[in-house]
Amino acid sequence: MVLTTIYIVRHGFRSNWVVDPATGEYSASVKSPTNIPSDPALASYGVSQATQLGSHLNSVSPKVDVIYSSPFYRCIQTLVPFTDSLGGSGKVTVHIEPGLGEFYGLARFDHPSPASIEVLNEHFKHLHAEKDPIIVPSSKGESIPGLHDRVAYCLHELIARLDRDPAGPKTLLICTHAAGMICMGRALTGRMPDDEGEEDFKCFTCACSKFTRKESASEESKEVESWRADDAETVPSVNWQGGRGVGGGWTCEVNGDCSFLENGEERGWDFNIEKNEFTQVKLDDSNGSLNTADA
Repeated sequence: MVLTTIYIVRHGFRSNWVVDPATGEYSASVKSPTNIPSDPALASYGVSQATQLGSHLNSVSPKVDVIYSSPFYRCIQTLVPFTDSLGGSGKVTVHIEPGLGEFYGLARFDHPSPASIEVLNEHFKHLHAEKDPIIVPSSKGESIPGLHDRVAYCLHELIARLDRDPAGPKTLLICTHAAGMICMGRALTGRMPDDEGEEDFKCFTCACSKFTRKESASEESKEVESWRADDAETVPSVNWQGGRGVGGGWTCEVNGDCSFLENGEERGWDFNIEKNEFTQVKLDDSNGSLNTADA
């Protein structure tokens, strides 16, 4: 066993977008750098939050060895102050993994995909994407249980990959979204509440959580079937619930810390919002469009 610590952070405060419920067409008042309306940049306030997060990540112990991110612009941008501070080492790489990406819920239209690695490389340094991702979320959306299983599978495979890495990384940093941050906490600890909307793992903007691997964890993650692109909606089971957790199980040492942010905890989210608003969106009575929740 090599990997011992995982830090999980949520992106900073972002710009907004809306989706027409009749057509599934997305639009935004602030143009996205990737020209994908549902892939906004951080708002100026989010950039400030990211700077504060970057300073905090430089102070954590143990230090970060490897970095993974959702492929959405706001997550990669949130990491920039931290990765820029490490630039002098010449060893900074942000690994892009779709399985860590956004949750859109279920809808009768296809959801948008994030930008390609070629487009992202036009905006950011130090990016790397494997030719074959661990898993790609279905364009048809996901149920809440389906999201949990997708995130658990992604973490299972990612932990196993890093355990096999000859470089021997001990500490992983992941930047993701609100729903993903909650699911990761549950998948790592193996704790799935009876009420999906329970506020167990905090996911405020630029919050930082820390998980440490249980000493009783097995040396290697058990092999499971691999996700297949030709059967994209089928997520292989990793048997993570019931307190087992992925990768042998983890303990939450820090839950959504925001003490390093000037204004503390902001823009929290939970699955009750998703259940109440069906597809993680809410009806904007002023224009008949659907206005996205902050994820």
